[in-house]
Amino acid sequence: MSVDYLEGKIIEYSKSLNDYIVNLRRKIHMYPELRFEEFKTSQLVLEELNSMGVDAVKVASTGVVGLIRGGSEGDVVALRADMDALPIQEENDVPYRSRVAGKMHACGHDAHVAMLLGAAKVLSKFKEHLRGSVKLIFQPAEEGGAGAERIVNEGVLNDVKAIYGIHVWAELPSGVIATRKGPMHASATSFMIRIKGLGGHAAHPELTKDPTAPAADIYNAIQKVVSRNIDPFTPIVISTPRMEGSNASNIIPDEVRIYGTLRTFDMSLRDKVLKRLEAVVKYYSLAWECEGSLELTEVSYPPVVNDPEHADFVLRIARKLGNVTEAPMSMGAEDFSYYLQKVRGAFIILGIRNEGKGIIYPHHHPKFDVDEDVLWKGTALHALLAYNYLKYGIT
Repeated sequence: MSVDYLEGKIIEYSKSLNDYIVNLRRKIHMYPELRFEEFKTSQLVLEELNSMGVDAVKVASTGVVGLIRGGSEGDVVALRADMDALPIQEENDVPYRSRVAGKMHACGHDAHVAMLLGAAKVLSKFKEHLRGSVKLIFQPAEEGGAGAERIVNEGVLNDVKAIYGIHVWAELPSGVIATRKGPMHASATSFMIRIKGLGGHAAHPELTKDPTAPAADIYNAIQKVVSRNIDPFTPIVISTPRMEGSNASNIIPDEVRIYGTLRTFDMSLRDKVLKRLEAVVKYYSLAWECEGSLELTEVSYPPVVNDPEHADFVLRIARKLGNVTEAPMSMGAEDFSYYLQKVRGAFIILGIRNEGKGIIYPHHHPKFDVDEDVLWKGTALHALLAYNYLKYGIT
């Protein structure tokens, strides 16, 4: 793939920044912060951007937006990194392991911040060659807090023509870049099933209205909604991994709660399935003289749907950095979807799986880690996308 003179300089400078990117990633990794608690992380971002001469402001409580103005007037393109960690106890035995008990960057957001700060350095160095401006969005609360929705609602994207985001990806070989046209990540809807009955002694279930009886039936019936009410060629997942009831073997509880998640790419199908689940919960509960209800919890994320032309543009530019492939559709959710509802763009994944280094664990695992040797590619891709979009558009 041909690379022009400035693209070559961008790639060369990005490679030279790998130690800077890795050191930043490790610093952030050691002090993880949960959604809307990213105070130290956002302060670090502000200090780094200020040191580069990049104008930056706080947004969405703990988010930061920087603006790099190019050498001539033009459009505005946005690049995004999320910043929050997860409530997971890290099990990696590495010098940069989390120093905060019960919290860990187990999804790679530390790498995202570091790669985008690296891109800020690159774009600042070559800003005179930019025909327009670049917004750098350091977003809080991707993990269930819909930080992206806050960013959009505060008007950050009102002048933006295109947006790109990169996520490190544990299932993709290290250094490979991927995206796809159209749907890429599913919607996510969290729910709780509440079954109310009458508790009592487990030795005398006949004196109770045992909510565990319909709970077992409802748990199994939910999967029949998938297998009997949905076209088998339609991607959909319903998982109910958490159940709460009695805390003793000889106590029948007054109430059982089942927590689950619904994933699909079709929001009208999502609504249809929720209605079906409501009926299943209500009538199975009534059959055992209990009262059942379905409640939505947390924030529901829409699906990530890439603009086809922007996806093609990303793959064309990414080939300048090495291997590319089409990303698989994923039932995992991402609040980058809110940005794509506002402006055109694409979500991208960068492979960080390296079996030779033992980097084999999936996202949200206590031993998740990233192959740091390829993080410069994320920086380079951010910078190349901004430079090329502002200079040529996506044609």
